[in-house]
Amino acid sequence: MQNPSSKLFELQSQSPTLVPVNSINRCSEARTCVHRPDVNVRVSDVNDEWGPDSPERGSNMLVAEKVAEEAIESVEETERLKQSLADSLYGKYRGLSALSETRAEINELITQLESTNPNPAPNEALFLLSGKWILAYTSFVGLFPLLSRRISPLVKVIEISQTIDSNSFTLQNSVRFAGPLATTSFSTNAKFKVQSPKRVQIKFEQGVIGTPQLTDSIEIHEFVEVLGQKIDLNPNRGLLTSVQDTASSVARTISSQPPLKFSLPGDRAQSWLLTTYLEKDLRISRGDGGSIFVLFKEGSSLLNT
Repeated sequence: MQNPSSKLFELQSQSPTLVPVNSINRCSEARTCVHRPDVNVRVSDVNDEWGPDSPERGSNMLVAEKVAEEAIESVEETERLKQSLADSLYGKYRGLSALSETRAEINELITQLESTNPNPAPNEALFLLSGKWILAYTSFVGLFPLLSRRISPLVKVIEISQTIDSNSFTLQNSVRFAGPLATTSFSTNAKFKVQSPKRVQIKFEQGVIGTPQLTDSIEIHEFVEVLGQKIDLNPNRGLLTSVQDTASSVARTISSQPPLKFSLPGDRAQSWLLTTYLEKDLRISRGDGGSIFVLFKEGSSLLNT
């Protein structure tokens, strides 16, 4: 009869081996740090029958470690490209102020990232699409008049976002404006339909003009400077306080009103979008005419670059 301990040894020798690659942090010369997650690599092939100390098993483990190292280096390279892209977008006002040379650099980084897309069929990972995405860059010239500071010296765009709900197959594009006394928004609500692993068809159904949120208080300074001269406002403080109280009352009245909603009929309220890169905090999409959209997930550290 076979010894049970020898049978146990035989079973153990045939079991797959998990090769751990420990979690470490790497920092490049540019001081960009990338965290390497814990990785376990499964080693198993026909040579397992030679036992745990055989040269064949040792070779398998070396191969597995090399594969794991290459995978981690690939992740690190992707993180480097993402950070380089975020750095390139800094101060470019969503692409409006980017010079042609900078646009070429940005397009090159986008192309490199698209070639490493960890989710080549993004519409099969709709849970990653869900959430609020902040527009960081676009080449869509139709948005440039909106982004232009020439619209008004007192009004500026503070955020352009797209919020996706993959459960209801709906999305909302939103633009938030800020002025000296109020903030407001304009949004479009739409439904989308999956047409391929990368492409969705979008039909806009409703526009929404948000209720202006007025500043409920006006700070009254003791002095103001005009043409190099300081003017004392204390003699007029009673009048200014009355204006402040009136502004607060108006702000409460207007802010309590519901937003204005209207329908968007017609075939022209349709569009399509290709997602060419998708992961938890970065999305790259291409639209009509090859327009590029780079969006960071709300809460992503890339937004702080």
